[in-house]
Amino acid sequence: MKKLIAAVLATTALTAPVAAEEIKEFRIGILGGENAQDRLNNNECLREYAEKELGVETKLFAPADYNGVIQGLLGGTIDMAWLGASGYAKTYLSDPEAVEPVLVKVNSDGGYGYYSVGFARKDSGVTSLEDLKGKTFGFGDPNSTSGYLIPSIEIPNKINASMQSGDYFGEVKFTGGHEQTIVAVANGDVDGGVTWADGLGEWEDGYQSGALRRAVDAGLVDMNDMVEIWKSAPIPEGPVVLRKALPAEVKAKMTALMDNLSEIDRDCFYGVAAGEAKSFDPITHDAYEVIIEARKLKSE
Repeated sequence: MKKLIAAVLATTALTAPVAAEEIKEFRIGILGGENAQDRLNNNECLREYAEKELGVETKLFAPADYNGVIQGLLGGTIDMAWLGASGYAKTYLSDPEAVEPVLVKVNSDGGYGYYSVGFARKDSGVTSLEDLKGKTFGFGDPNSTSGYLIPSIEIPNKINASMQSGDYFGEVKFTGGHEQTIVAVANGDVDGGVTWADGLGEWEDGYQSGALRRAVDAGLVDMNDMVEIWKSAPIPEGPVVLRKALPAEVKAKMTALMDNLSEIDRDCFYGVAAGEAKSFDPITHDAYEVIIEARKLKSE
């Protein structure tokens, strides 16, 4: 696939100035989940590479929530983003012609699955979902796959109760994002919550990649103070998407850049990919049909 992309780039190299004339700027959206400045810092190197590759001003946008990125893609004010699977499903269901998935983050073991992970403070005595009965439970963002969609389907099946406040859990609330959930649990503002992780490596490190690893790297949490209380079935990692309306050569250049980022600059790749991983590799819409169906069911 990398050879194919290289061939496409070779055939479009002479038309690069035309692509620059067709777009005046390129805009990359970054999903919520951690504070805006950290998101911008982690992706600044990507912005610089993209600007050099495309020859036009490239900007980063870090909206407060997932929906800000989704609406930007739908409205044409954001050109590229790494979405979660549920975010992609919402975008596709809103407008099937808005974006196309091109790449997916591949983990160090060669797979592209990850998990929704339930966790609590170790000193709380909570070691399972059963221990959370009557206590406060935190979701992240309503458009998050691991922070809402999947646990809102799987956890009720496990506890034989709904996620409505007062049914099983004393209160169920949205924190606003993955980082907010982690901090809320660490501070005791909620008794337990869910976030995302690749499930590889050590718990003490926040696993190899994901929101817990981000939080460890940022010094927000010591994983020795936390305990895992639940883990979902594997979830397909969300896709890097590009607006379908972009010029073909722009899409080819950005796909190639992301595809080769792990080889070009490992430090940059680490920041963009939320931790240790193998690479970004090609993916198609078909990989997300099951998430799209799950999203449909939740909206009915």
